[in-house]
Amino acid sequence: MTRIEIINQLIKKFRYKTYIEIGVNNGECFFQIQADYKIAIDPHFKISSTKKIKKIFSNFSNINNHWFEKTSDYFFSRHHYLFAKRSIDIALIDGMHEYHFALRDADNCLKYLNDNGIILMHDCNPITENAASSFKEWEKRNFYDDWNGDVWKSVVHLRSLYKNINVFVLDTDYGIGIISKRPAESVLNFSPDQIEKLTFEDLNQNREEWLNLKPVSHFRNYFDNYF
Repeated sequence: MTRIEIINQLIKKFRYKTYIEIGVNNGECFFQIQADYKIAIDPHFKISSTKKIKKIFSNFSNINNHWFEKTSDYFFSRHHYLFAKRSIDIALIDGMHEYHFALRDADNCLKYLNDNGIILMHDCNPITENAASSFKEWEKRNFYDDWNGDVWKSVVHLRSLYKNINVFVLDTDYGIGIISKRPAESVLNFSPDQIEKLTFEDLNQNREEWLNLKPVSHFRNYFDNYF
């Protein structure tokens, strides 16, 4: 089950209208999402004007796409007015795959998320040490192989320091973090300093507990009684 399938199923099930995607790149995911109002955020889109037009004919919801070629930090600092009358129903965080970037994106989305909304965070479950490396290390490898970074640390952070949300990771598509404004099923007890020092080996030894890792079947079970 991919993030695209998860997002579209949630939009259809709960009739979500407003979708925001951080880290759009070439639009592989964004163009396939079927929401009425879509916001794309990326500092460097790899999408031509021609492609934007063509994608309207394959998915008519793309006629209401809104493009912001800037960092997510800048977007939320200057364009929060967009959410004065419409809150975020569903968001995908798939930008810079590093702990503090992903955490800031989660913080910003949570500010404008409606009470029944959902945030998805991609790349939460790196399987190899290379996949979990820093951007600089990945760059040294000439961007070879998959790169998930240490987004997983943002999951540990949210589960340790945010008591008014529920966070779990679906074991699919490199790990899909699911964040909702619901009471936490379980919590962790790490400080930010401790999280900084965690290693991939630590994750490997505590993966299921720290990520609150769930099988794909949990997706339907969780959202069947969501609201």
